[in-house]
Amino acid sequence: MKRVMKLTVIGIIAGIILSGSLKIIQLLTHNDAYILLFNTDYIPLINQLHNWSIVGIIFHFVTCISSVIGLFYILRALGIEYSLLAYILVYTVGSAMLFPLTALSEKTPSLTDFPAFIYWTAGHMVYSFAVGLLVKRWVR
Repeated sequence: MKRVMKLTVIGIIAGIILSGSLKIIQLLTHNDAYILLFNTDYIPLINQLHNWSIVGIIFHFVTCISSVIGLFYILRALGIEYSLLAYILVYTVGSAMLFPLTALSEKTPSLTDFPAFIYWTAGHMVYSFAVGLLVKRWVR
């Protein structure tokens, strides 16, 4: 249980780093890739609560926490739970694969917005570094 708590804290910290890095990009470039983090338009039932910004924030952090816990235990089964490269590959490639969800909402950048794709993917690369480094330092 202590390990799950540490992984939960890592998910929260890395989620703050991810949202913070994409917010900085938004402020500097005026690109709305940041909005994708909190968008729930494509999720049945939850999409009916889209007027509540807190729902998007909860969605973001639940996703961050559950992905950190889930990926750690998947990588642990493979014996590579402390491999920084594994976290970088999974989160960076995974986020790139999720970018097309932007086509399911009018509030998010266009599917053809290449800068948004790059910012989105780069933000998740930063997230993956944070997760991987924190797991290596805190989780044993």
